[in-house]
Amino acid sequence: MNVRTDLWLQNLLDERDGAALYEGLARHEKDPARAASFRELAAAERRHAQVWERKLLKEGVAVPPDRPSSRVRALVWLARRLGSAAVLPMVLETEAGDADKYDQQGGEATEIAAEERAHRQVLAGMHGPDAPQGARALIGDRERWHRGGGRAGSIRAAIFGMNDGLVSNLSLILGVAGAGVAPGTVLVTGFAGLLAGAFSMAAGEYTSVASQRDLLARQIALEKREIEEAPEEEAAELALIFKQKGLSTEQASRTAAEILKNPESALDTLVREELGLDPEDLGSPMGAAGSSFAMFSVGALVPIVPFLVTSGTPAVISSAILAGGILAGVGGAVGFLSGTSVWRSALRMAGLAALAAGVTYAVGRIFGASIS
Repeated sequence: MNVRTDLWLQNLLDERDGAALYEGLARHEKDPARAASFRELAAAERRHAQVWERKLLKEGVAVPPDRPSSRVRALVWLARRLGSAAVLPMVLETEAGDADKYDQQGGEATEIAAEERAHRQVLAGMHGPDAPQGARALIGDRERWHRGGGRAGSIRAAIFGMNDGLVSNLSLILGVAGAGVAPGTVLVTGFAGLLAGAFSMAAGEYTSVASQRDLLARQIALEKREIEEAPEEEAAELALIFKQKGLSTEQASRTAAEILKNPESALDTLVREELGLDPEDLGSPMGAAGSSFAMFSVGALVPIVPFLVTSGTPAVISSAILAGGILAGVGGAVGFLSGTSVWRSALRMAGLAALAAGVTYAVGRIFGASIS
């Protein structure tokens, strides 16, 4: 197989993976409009795959069976349980990489690169109102009070919570252990660090989500007032959105007028289409606080475990190895789901933790020696 056909084969596999991913997201998406967008993206990826399949067959290259990769199956599994919003950030990274890849290949691949960038624009619009596109962007220019909260994905929050707990408590415990204090003091310090950090994370997350929820609720209230005070303008905005979806000017205007006959339905439609919000899912401050507390506690508990069964240097080494292994595993999983290098992601996460823990251990040794 020459270099060119090898490249085409990789393009084919990537496009098939993209189609399978969008088809999976469409199956598990509850919002009909978003599901339709995912199906359109899947159809485009299938067309791209056919381009590379035809070229390979013409060169007499055997085309492998169409099976989604383990990464795609994992992302679809997560989307089924956590919702498409949880995996969209990772999908966005993949689309950006695909566009760059096709730009470098040149030739007919350049046209596909332009479509991949368009796909990214569609996904960015789904990801939240932080990156408004099309009609939403035009409306946003006129109504400056539209501002998005941009909720982070559940996966990202879970990873950050556990990573923060593990790294901060590992550094704290090794710093205290390096000072040569009694084993009981190390344990007390570890559990104190776990509770203090977990409560701090929970309080911060509660405040953040509660503030964001208030902001989003205010946006919905302003939209409701707009419908009551300026229904003609809101009808025009709805018509603009429907035109962007492919309706004719007459159809868009007629549909907007029908929707506005029912204020509650109009509000729901405008909030979803214009603001990019789900009025039934503005985030739970208590839920966010509870999950942050739990994930931080899980991470912070890891470096304590060895000190429950041993002490001194063996406990320090065991704690560092256990924490490093878990961080490397989490980092590798993030790289796998993001479509980047698993080893680089694993080494980066474990390496940064090793640096932080190493510095605090060294400082503890220095202070311990000077005090004694």
